[in-house]
Amino acid sequence: MTQSDLLIRLSPLLKAECAAEAAAVAGTDAADLEQGVWVRLLSDSRTIVSAARLRATVRAEARAARRRARREVLYDPTHSEPPGGHDAGVEQQVLAAEEGRALRAAVRRLPGRCPRLLAALLSRKDPTYREIAGELGMSQGSLGPVRSRCLGCLRRMLTAEVAAPEPWGKER
Repeated sequence: MTQSDLLIRLSPLLKAECAAEAAAVAGTDAADLEQGVWVRLLSDSRTIVSAARLRATVRAEARAARRRARREVLYDPTHSEPPGGHDAGVEQQVLAAEEGRALRAAVRRLPGRCPRLLAALLSRKDPTYREIAGELGMSQGSLGPVRSRCLGCLRRMLTAEVAAPEPWGKER
């Protein structure tokens, strides 16, 4: 049996696998996924196609489609400003700045080493866990649990400060 005969026989399996994987990838059509798999399979002429190889290639193409879906932002020609809101109005900029100030003030009121840890995590420099651990004199493995406790404390503090609406949308 030649390679092309094998590909023709495996075509229904490819369609079924692509349909199953495309359902798990938001915004991906099964036909697009199938086309990507064909390109992968046929670009490497040294590879002998089998059912297992076909399934592995479908999974690899689905993973690549998921990564693309997370990174890509669809263009909407009817929307006048970019998704990042670079042309946001003055009011939105003022509100965002006020939210940032309120968050930083709440972080400063946290107990223990939480203010320094969360300030490092919120830094514009975007340091790695290794850099934060070195800066704070903590082990890198303890950063996650301490961060979790600090965020829980911050959540409780902010929940107590913000008036929660009563049932059916009534404010207190």
